[in-house]
Amino acid sequence: MKFTIHISPAGDYISDLLASFLGDLGFESFERVGEELIAYIRKDYFRQEAFDGLIHNFEYADIISFEFKEIEQINWNEAWEKNYFEPILIDNICLIHSSFHSDLPDAKFSIVIDPKMSFGTGHHETTSLMIAEMLKLNFSGKTVLDMGCGTSVLAILAAQKGADKIAAIDIDSWCVENSIENIQKNNTPHIQVKQGDASLLKGNYFDVILANINRNILLQDIQQYAESLNSNGVLLMSGFYVEDIPALEKEASKFDLSPQSFHEKNNWAVVKMIKR
Repeated sequence: MKFTIHISPAGDYISDLLASFLGDLGFESFERVGEELIAYIRKDYFRQEAFDGLIHNFEYADIISFEFKEIEQINWNEAWEKNYFEPILIDNICLIHSSFHSDLPDAKFSIVIDPKMSFGTGHHETTSLMIAEMLKLNFSGKTVLDMGCGTSVLAILAAQKGADKIAAIDIDSWCVENSIENIQKNNTPHIQVKQGDASLLKGNYFDVILANINRNILLQDIQQYAESLNSNGVLLMSGFYVEDIPALEKEASKFDLSPQSFHEKNNWAVVKMIKR
């Protein structure tokens, strides 16, 4: 199903925020065209009541109208990547590219990602912020969790940086399938992929937890992250805006998580925390 949502006032910030909320409802791909946000969802995933509630209660802008139509099921992200996905080099160290790219520059870390319908090519600010922070960390021999893994680009980078045991978890079956494919392409078989949510973490412990999701899910699951972190473990979180940081820090403080630093890019933020 294709939804065309007319937004006023229009802007990247408002569109990104709405897309984030729609993603929570199962929408899988987005395109910004002028003052319109075009969103795609599989028909069997669409929930009318939840969608209507989001549209009517979206307080960040006046949404003029929306229209939708049923269309042939197409892998929209795969179509997007073939036309628009360009290789990206982060901090001149980490190169992310697809299997169909050629004439690539040399890089210390080179990751093959064919995203299909999963999130995580490095182009979005949250992914590039996470990767930039990961490049500063020592992963040698560490146990790592990539929560809300998408394409598993973060898990693959952790593996390339020497992490020992790595878990990649996502609630979306598309992401699980795509992660397995990307892990095979990068020859990092010690990454274990599972479908599910934070309830899978109980009884498992990690030195580093990577969570690039969204504000609401992070607030909901931060207690479980803290309980699953080893002492002095690192929690890296992104998927939210700078103004969301105080709420996340307040919740984190309840569970012995101490904020260490944050960085921002186009108002998107990444926060590093340590388990006391």
